[in-house]
Amino acid sequence: MTAVASAPEKPGKVKAFLRLVAIEHSVFALPFAYLSALVAMDRTGTGVHWVDLLLVTLAMVSGRTFAMAANRILDRKIDALNPRTRNRELVTGAVSVRTAWTGAVVSLIVLFVAAGLLNWLCLVLSPLAVIPLIIYPYAKRFTNFPHYVLALAQAVAPVGAWIAITGTFTGSGPAWLLGVAVGLWIGGFDIIYACQDVDIDREIGVHSTPARFGVRTALHISTVTHVITFALFVWFGQLVGLGWLWWVGLALTAVAFAYQHIVVTPHDLSKVNRAFFTANGFVGIALFLFALLDLILL
Repeated sequence: MTAVASAPEKPGKVKAFLRLVAIEHSVFALPFAYLSALVAMDRTGTGVHWVDLLLVTLAMVSGRTFAMAANRILDRKIDALNPRTRNRELVTGAVSVRTAWTGAVVSLIVLFVAAGLLNWLCLVLSPLAVIPLIIYPYAKRFTNFPHYVLALAQAVAPVGAWIAITGTFTGSGPAWLLGVAVGLWIGGFDIIYACQDVDIDREIGVHSTPARFGVRTALHISTVTHVITFALFVWFGQLVGLGWLWWVGLALTAVAFAYQHIVVTPHDLSKVNRAFFTANGFVGIALFLFALLDLILL
């Protein structure tokens, strides 16, 4: 009797939704929200507030989840035209548009609830933090620099974390500085990532820095962006008085920055994913861990 091969089991709705929004990419900006929160706690001398850190985590992850879900929903027709993205869950039907909207709305509610539990200022400002998250998916339709709209959206995280701890803008200069650094960091590697889609973006009318200026120029713009990013990280360390452990972490970060700009060239984009996931994941985690050790030990 011949055995009948069973069809591969489809992932559940929750699992498919989490894959849709690439929940693991929270590792990029979340460490810097923690860093801003811990520096705020250190400066105010209140000690570590674990409940506040938990609420910051919920607000960050839910805000990013909302942004990714909205991005995927709004871009699903564009994604269907791109060979690199046509296997995304909304295109293949692994996740329905209704499920994606449900996840987005739930994430938005969680963001507002977490903000309200932190303090009234976070709650009042949380809708403003959502605005660039909504604008970003549309940015590629009208500007050659959508990567810097993404940078603006990501820059909110350290500032929001500072306000979450202090409940005020007073003394928040370091958080704004860190926010700009984080935003430019993410915007810079988003330019690298967009280099993969130059030809199809030009064909279907999607705007990006590589599509407008070419891969070589775009990679130069990304390099300049990351040089500025690194300078801002240096400035942040000096401003808040971090010690030698921070500078060790920053030196390792410099190596990671250099690596991604060496392995990705105009003639070889095969290592873009390695630069995007490995190098940038390392940057966020390394800087946070070394800063945390610095705050604890020095």
